[in-house]
Amino acid sequence: MLTLQLSDFSVEEFLAHYWQKKPVLIRQGFPGFYDLIRPDELAGLACEPQIESRVIYRQDGVWQAETGPFESYGRFGKKDWTLVVQAVDHWSPDVADLVQAFSFIPKWRLDDVMISYAATGGGVGPHIDLYDVFICQGSGRRHWRVGDRGNHHQFAAHPALLHTAPFEAIIDAELTAGDILYIPPGFPHEGICLEHSMSFSVGFRSKSARDMLSGLADYLIDHDVGTALISDAGRPLHTKQGHINQSDLALVKAQMQSILDDEQVMADFVGTFLSKTKCELDLQVIEDDEEITPEALLDMLHNGELRRTGGLRCFYLDQTVDQGVCYVDGERYAFGAAARDAVIALCDHDIVDAVILEKGLHLAAFVDALVDWVNQGYWYAE
Repeated sequence: MLTLQLSDFSVEEFLAHYWQKKPVLIRQGFPGFYDLIRPDELAGLACEPQIESRVIYRQDGVWQAETGPFESYGRFGKKDWTLVVQAVDHWSPDVADLVQAFSFIPKWRLDDVMISYAATGGGVGPHIDLYDVFICQGSGRRHWRVGDRGNHHQFAAHPALLHTAPFEAIIDAELTAGDILYIPPGFPHEGICLEHSMSFSVGFRSKSARDMLSGLADYLIDHDVGTALISDAGRPLHTKQGHINQSDLALVKAQMQSILDDEQVMADFVGTFLSKTKCELDLQVIEDDEEITPEALLDMLHNGELRRTGGLRCFYLDQTVDQGVCYVDGERYAFGAAARDAVIALCDHDIVDAVILEKGLHLAAFVDALVDWVNQGYWYAE
């Protein structure tokens, strides 16, 4: 398991002074770091239609971008191109382990682990991201420049590439294996490959209010919640039919606020909404004739471990965990108060065994859910 090494400050100091505030270069954050996936394996993933990938290159000085799947890469030449593959943590357990090094950020904020392989001179151009990213340098060397936040001019260098105008660098450095560059949202940056290299980017992204409200509306419809109409008995005389006055606006806002103030509704919505996966999971579904039984599951846990499939999102909230509630891949599961500790352990740990899940293994509903999840490929035996 990779362990983040911070020599210049503690994790607490990082969160207080850098997280979402300013970029920082962490030299040898992963001493002895090596590529968690080979370039040919990454190229193979980009051949699969269910995996999001892009090749970004320059042709006669003009930026180009193509989306996968790709059958071959020879036509891109020996320099000035980059292969980018999203959510590789969903498909490689070794890459998924990289996320654990940043466990001081809750997983509901995790976007994915994006990996790029770049030939000499390759890069994606100067740009600004709207999410936090830890860029972990693997094999090879890359030259990174990071500018300060500000009113930077952005333009479309290609229909699929939003670039930013030249900027003055506040970080200008060459990264080698084990170095980590943290960049918060809004800071322009550009990396140029100095030799064939790999880069592992652990991204953290929050949801916009628009996305959350849209998701809440869908949740209310799907669960037939929030159907009560405004009641305004004792209304005073109204003399201007076209006017929505302050008291009426307050009624509308109060009606909507009552949903936001409902702890149960909001906990279930947030749990299900944030546990939905954005990208496809590598689910190894067990065939009907080979499905495991509760007895087989218990034997697996007492003699080994279960590992969560990379990218699977599994959460609990204070408002509902005492009821033994957890949210897995967009679904709510309730096992009762006796399952509280097991639910917390299941969500907090990527790898579980009989000791960690002890209290839950005495509950038939919890065991049955585990059996179902293993048969669906959400957890698997190593």
